[in-house]
Amino acid sequence: MTHMSGMKCIRHLFIFTVLVICALLAAGCTSSTLAGSPSSTIQSVAPTPAASFQETILVFAGAGLKAPLDEIGPAFKQKYGIDVQYNYGGAGTLVSQMNLTHKGDVFIPGSTAEWKTAKSQGLVDTYQIVAYHVPAIAVQKGNPKQITTVKDLARPGLKVALGDVSATAIGKASAKIFQKFNITADVEKNVVTRTPTINELVTLMNAGQADAAIMTLDSINTEKLDLIAIPLSDNQILMTPVGTTTYTQNGEAATKFAVYVVSDEGKAFFAKHGFPTFPNMTYANVQP
Repeated sequence: MTHMSGMKCIRHLFIFTVLVICALLAAGCTSSTLAGSPSSTIQSVAPTPAASFQETILVFAGAGLKAPLDEIGPAFKQKYGIDVQYNYGGAGTLVSQMNLTHKGDVFIPGSTAEWKTAKSQGLVDTYQIVAYHVPAIAVQKGNPKQITTVKDLARPGLKVALGDVSATAIGKASAKIFQKFNITADVEKNVVTRTPTINELVTLMNAGQADAAIMTLDSINTEKLDLIAIPLSDNQILMTPVGTTTYTQNGEAATKFAVYVVSDEGKAFFAKHGFPTFPNMTYANVQP
């Protein structure tokens, strides 16, 4: 009996062990099946839609045009949904950058002289005029040096600040004005600095670091400086052109921007910041 009981125990233990192994194998198979089964409870994640494409144009612009253009950019984007980025600098410097990099969709220099340079290098073609850059004499408040005409800038002992001739439209205009009066050499003796942009000329004059400078009407804050107008017959009026580059990959958007700038809506921003807008009867005889 004892022997038979032992045998039963062994048999029961064997059966139990087999059942456990089968149960484990079944569980393993079930897990494996579920993991690869279409009926699995693991949810597939829908792909995230790509961000909507934002069209952008790059505008190379004279530093002296920053005030109106900084307002035109957001207004244009709101109207057309096209983002506008700017590269500001002296117009001469911008032409060099454009030639080297072929970057930029629109070009807006301070004068047509820089446009002609860019066109001679095949960078631009046609343009429209948006406004005038009108040179004027800026002096310290109260005009302590009693400067009244361009000729006074040749007077010994003055500190004169000018835009760089090779980099800025106002620098080129100043040089032509001095040549007209044959005072170039005498003025040069008084020059304490030449700046690469008109904006730096503004900063320098506002800080009182020079007695006088040739700037433009739009850049002279009469709360900080006094303005002495240069008669039209003695002046070198600049015209501000706008057009697309010849190599732009965003031709349609670039053209929209150029057209917007010269529209009445665009010109209003220039007028707001002291630019005489084109056309203007006062400067009717000025040629590009």
